[in-house]
Amino acid sequence: MSLLDIAHIDTAYGAISVNRDVSLSVGEGEIATILGPNGAGKTTLLRAICGVVKPKRGAILVSGRDMTRLPPDKLAKAGVVMVPEGRRIFADLTVRENLRLGAYAREDREAIEADIRRMEYYFPVLAQKRDQKGGALSGGQQQMLAIARGLMARPRLLLLDEPSLGLSPLMVKEVQSVIADLRKNFGAAVLLVEQNASLALAVAERGYLMQSGRIVAANAIAELRDSRLMRDLYLGAGKSRLGEAAAPN
Repeated sequence: MSLLDIAHIDTAYGAISVNRDVSLSVGEGEIATILGPNGAGKTTLLRAICGVVKPKRGAILVSGRDMTRLPPDKLAKAGVVMVPEGRRIFADLTVRENLRLGAYAREDREAIEADIRRMEYYFPVLAQKRDQKGGALSGGQQQMLAIARGLMARPRLLLLDEPSLGLSPLMVKEVQSVIADLRKNFGAAVLLVEQNASLALAVAERGYLMQSGRIVAANAIAELRDSRLMRDLYLGAGKSRLGEAAAPN
């Protein structure tokens, strides 16, 4: 049984259709990625999975349980946690306060403090800057804090939306290393939305290509990398055609 199964999801903002008949799955401990042009509907799909956007049709199953209509806090308790695009850390709170807020749905206070120490061990920069305001961190450091804050919920599935956005090449490599190690160090599966195809292809085992709100290709990463659609999208040929009539992201 898959950890996550998305079955025939449709989403919309008012009269504007975004996702159309989307189905995908993520296995226990798997790293999967959704690739596609800007405006393809990738972020909206993640928002639907974590409960922020309510699907118009279809089902979201976690370990076989229908969780389509659950609010984000209930989904977080079930182990589905999203790290949104743009990091969105609390700029006026310290690093430690940001981490503590990541565990807002938990009640095991001693275990929460132990997990904060674990995050500081795994992300040494967060230990060095534990008493600094989140807004004083660099972009790369804020991204590490955002991922660590998501991990404080002890997720079974971590949804990552554009984690490399706006980062230097050096920090992109560091984020890539963190994502690749999430299963080993935290036991979490990952569903990654990422414009940086090189990063996504380096860490994921399975990939989905999305165009105009639909999944147009799905395969193991090795096969997807060699597909014609992948070449069109990321190597230039037909790029404008793929981006036409894209739905809002």
